[in-house]
Amino acid sequence: MPKGSSRDRAALRPLILVTAILVLVQAALGMVVNLYVAVPTDHPGAQASDYITGSASSIGWAISHGALSLAVHASLGLALVVLAVWVTVRAAVLRRRAVAGWLIPAALLTIGAGFNGASFLDYNVNVSSLIMALLAFGALLCYTVAIYLAPPALA
Repeated sequence: MPKGSSRDRAALRPLILVTAILVLVQAALGMVVNLYVAVPTDHPGAQASDYITGSASSIGWAISHGALSLAVHASLGLALVVLAVWVTVRAAVLRRRAVAGWLIPAALLTIGAGFNGASFLDYNVNVSSLIMALLAFGALLCYTVAIYLAPPALA
């Protein structure tokens, strides 16, 4: 039997929908960044030998000194990773196995997209941008199925 109140269970579907919409917004922002922002090759974190510290520096630079669309894209990306994990944990706590079964890969794909975004900032290789977009679209597919499987909101 699912755990949590019927209100908690019903709130899951709108939460997944918001997450899916934010992935779409993030993908659109990514297109804007890809087309209109030239990321310099000499910012903090660029060409770092240590991926983690380099990526942290690159993301910090993007948020604080990058073009507005890049700063929003990087900030929303960080927020999406947190939201993806939170909504997945929420579904698991509510014992919605089928929904959580789709949210787990959605979260992993979202996190993977974030890592490829950081890699693009670090090394400025176009394939990282492509992989980031493809992973985001995969996450969107998973969120769409999870929305279908989630219980409807209370009227």
